[in-house]
Amino acid sequence: MACTPLLYYAYESFPNDTQVWETSLFTFTTKFPSIYQYAWFLTGKIIPVLLLLIWFFTCKHWWHWIILVPLSMYVFQLFNLIKQNFGVDEVEIIYVIPIMMVLVPFVYLIRAKIFSQMRQNDLKSFEEELLHKRSFWQQIKDLFQ
Repeated sequence: MACTPLLYYAYESFPNDTQVWETSLFTFTTKFPSIYQYAWFLTGKIIPVLLLLIWFFTCKHWWHWIILVPLSMYVFQLFNLIKQNFGVDEVEIIYVIPIMMVLVPFVYLIRAKIFSQMRQNDLKSFEEELLHKRSFWQQIKDLFQ
């Protein structure tokens, strides 16, 4: 984690005035105005992905699965950037919504299970409460109890 500022500023070592970067090992061509700008965008996505991965794998809290939401957003943005799509940061939320639809209820159920165990309530009574049909207004009232 201490070297991430150095990695972030690595884009400054790329050429600023060309779209083609030729070395003895490879030739890299970009659709961006310059290799410098492409490297700036790339480091701006790789560093958060790296830090979020470290946070996800080292976090011991029960809610660490929620870290996957911003992580997936950055991964989709990074993927679009690698494809050199100019629509980066535009429609990634559409791809993240299905991930959120799975993760948010999953994390809420984990939270409910933990808190029910802390209160010595059994999860069956919680599930039975969810199965009872209530009106919309009754559900709103229950939220503020």
